[in-house]
Amino acid sequence: MASSRQQTQKSFFRRLDWQLIGLIFTLCIISVTTIHSAMGGGQYSMDFGVRQIFYYILGAIIAFSIMIVSPKKILKYVNVVYAFFILLLIGLIVLPESSFTPIINGAKSWYHVGPISVQPSEFMKIVLILSVAKVVAQHNRFTFNKSLETDLMLLLKIFAVTILPMALILLQNDLGTTLVFLAIIAGIVIVSGVTWKILAPLFGSAILLGSSIILSIIYNPSFIENVSGIKTYQLGRINSWLDPYSYSTGDGFHLTESMKAIGSGQLIGKGLNNGEVYIPENHTDFIFSVIGEELGFVGAVIVLGVFLLLLLHLIRLAVTSDDLFSKAFIMGYASLLLFHIVQNIGMTIQLLPITGIPLPFISYGGSSLWSLMAGVGVILSIYYHTPKKYDASKTQSRTTR
Repeated sequence: MASSRQQTQKSFFRRLDWQLIGLIFTLCIISVTTIHSAMGGGQYSMDFGVRQIFYYILGAIIAFSIMIVSPKKILKYVNVVYAFFILLLIGLIVLPESSFTPIINGAKSWYHVGPISVQPSEFMKIVLILSVAKVVAQHNRFTFNKSLETDLMLLLKIFAVTILPMALILLQNDLGTTLVFLAIIAGIVIVSGVTWKILAPLFGSAILLGSSIILSIIYNPSFIENVSGIKTYQLGRINSWLDPYSYSTGDGFHLTESMKAIGSGQLIGKGLNNGEVYIPENHTDFIFSVIGEELGFVGAVIVLGVFLLLLLHLIRLAVTSDDLFSKAFIMGYASLLLFHIVQNIGMTIQLLPITGIPLPFISYGGSSLWSLMAGVGVILSIYYHTPKKYDASKTQSRTTR
């Protein structure tokens, strides 16, 4: 009995994706340490680093709870979960402002329950990846003769699943999350089997449209106002991105201070708890500014290196997976992380406009971290429930005997 129990325990631990767990734990250490250090400026009376530990513990419980559920069972309930979060998003629009649905930073995007605020749009990112991955897997499973028509039908199915949550989130004036959705779709479509005869002109048109909008905002803002109804003053965030020092007392304040903080960190930084540049809410979206100032160029490169290892690991898992649902989900999740990383770090050094997108696994926050850990749970489930080569070789050797 004892021997059988030990073999079961060994099998359990062998089936865990220790590389993924190790990388997430490393990001946890970086997150808690950096957030605690960000408190040194005296902005807050409490230490958000301690609360982040609680968020990570709850996130780990979420991840491992999902891990024990097989991907087949997860697939079975995707539609129910999708419908549930659609209702939550609708509720934010329909329900009046109250202590349950408060307006925070000018947006009604949270449900407030006791000491915890939950943002459904963050969880909708993971639910959307699950839903689109399911659509891709089922479409390819029942498509026996691929053609341009079947590929276009797949794109229409993806559009149908995506359009409603995107519209609901746009109604919350959350453009950042909408852009994340587009990044997720792009990542999944690449591995969906759709021919490049469709994807090349599609991606090319998207790049051309995006470039045209940015150039119009820069050189002809009145045109954007006439076409979209967006007022010129509402483009202040774009103007402050392009010329932050002219708006340093207004929309450009965060950016100018962020660049000052990162630049002052130089090679090895000023050391933890020695940050001097004041940046409001520096433990959330501008946490990379704290890293740049206190840990310097070396610390920033180490953080980027951990992210690179995480993305490479996810891509390897996707490439080696034989199951299309697993491949599509992992690529969608990797696309989500990549967009968050590039956008968040880019906005702190003026490469990209400022949006309310956190640095994954490092920025302070419950909803963002819990949603990401839910995605980690799905990947752990895929890894845990996929037969490994050593299992197959053991079975074969027993059969031979």
